[in-house]
Amino acid sequence: MTIPGSPHIAYRGDALFIEDRAVADLAHEFGTPLYVYSKSAMLEALAGYQRALEGRDHLICYAMKANSTLAVLQTFAAAECGFDIVSGGELARVLAAGISPAKVVFSGVGKTRTEMRQALDAGVMCFNVESDAELEVLSAVAVESGKTARISLRVNPDVDAGTHPYISTGLKANKFGIAHESAVASYQRAAALPGLEVIGIDCHIGSQITEIGPYVNALDRVLDLVEKVEAHGITIKHLDLGGGLAITYTDEAPPAAETLVRRLLARIDERGHGHRKIMFEPGRSLVGNAGALVSEVLYLKPGEEKNFCIVDAAMNDMARPAMYQAWMRIVACGLREASPVTYDVVGPVCESGDWLGRDRALAVEAGDFVAVLSAGAYGMTMASNYNSRGRAAEVLVSGERALLIRDREQAVDLFRGEHLID
Repeated sequence: MTIPGSPHIAYRGDALFIEDRAVADLAHEFGTPLYVYSKSAMLEALAGYQRALEGRDHLICYAMKANSTLAVLQTFAAAECGFDIVSGGELARVLAAGISPAKVVFSGVGKTRTEMRQALDAGVMCFNVESDAELEVLSAVAVESGKTARISLRVNPDVDAGTHPYISTGLKANKFGIAHESAVASYQRAAALPGLEVIGIDCHIGSQITEIGPYVNALDRVLDLVEKVEAHGITIKHLDLGGGLAITYTDEAPPAAETLVRRLLARIDERGHGHRKIMFEPGRSLVGNAGALVSEVLYLKPGEEKNFCIVDAAMNDMARPAMYQAWMRIVACGLREASPVTYDVVGPVCESGDWLGRDRALAVEAGDFVAVLSAGAYGMTMASNYNSRGRAAEVLVSGERALLIRDREQAVDLFRGEHLID
């Protein structure tokens, strides 16, 4: 029995498998809480983008904020991806994974001078600049460093992506990007500043987008700008169309990546821009449905108004339900014949907001394992040490192989770097 939205994660008989490994066996071997990822699912998701872009001058830059574990970066690097970063720490991860910075684009609204110098020294492909103030600072840092910063401007097209307000990025009220109406003047300023080389234009309108329409609307506004900018003698070599394609958590039915990309390419060609390099920055759509957070059932606690299934994973391991009120599918790793009971699935953290799922029908007993699905994106990257809890271990599954790709944090790891006072 397959699970909606989770390729390569399915039941075989009564046992949940990720590729060719039983999830309960992985929990016994590596302990819980445990993040488990399917390598095949990641590469299959990437293949949709690659098929659509075949024969084009292009670069798929994995948005590593979704999942920045080194082995995940290696997986996408081996598949010829570039990387979209938003901090100096993410650049350090790229370099630690042995990846060329020449395939890195540096996004984010608040780059520091230190981060700019770090990226210039490394030789990143491009800075996605998000404000006129950033242009001025980047120019000064580049001149001081004796280097040239290649840039694109991230333009805010004021297009409603129809998504959660926390992950909407393309409206006038959002902090991201340069206003569409100001973009031509900003390009002119960029072209005049020393130490900068304009090479592209960037647009990202949000995350967990389920329709093609907002992408097409944003693309049209971006192409309008390209034509106006080039009329001022400034050449735009690449179009970076961002990411944001949704995955299936419950009943979402987003378009396939191949369908979306082909539609956008057709529009680019219709408008006479097919000669430009095309870039995308997918994140969640590559890793989200490839992962699961596995947890042990500690206690079943019946109540007058609610029944609670208390597990050893918590809001510090998976922040999305508490932060976004996000719905994530939770399933038993082994099926029982008993009738299911409706539970709120909660963790040990001392907060009423510490929940992973509300009103879930589960047939489980203490000692069983459950899996929070679609957990490959914004799980480990948003994990914390709240309540002095060590972060989970991570495992990458490829066929029958299960590789430990991150050790479980121990207590000593939690206060390394702290100092006692005299």
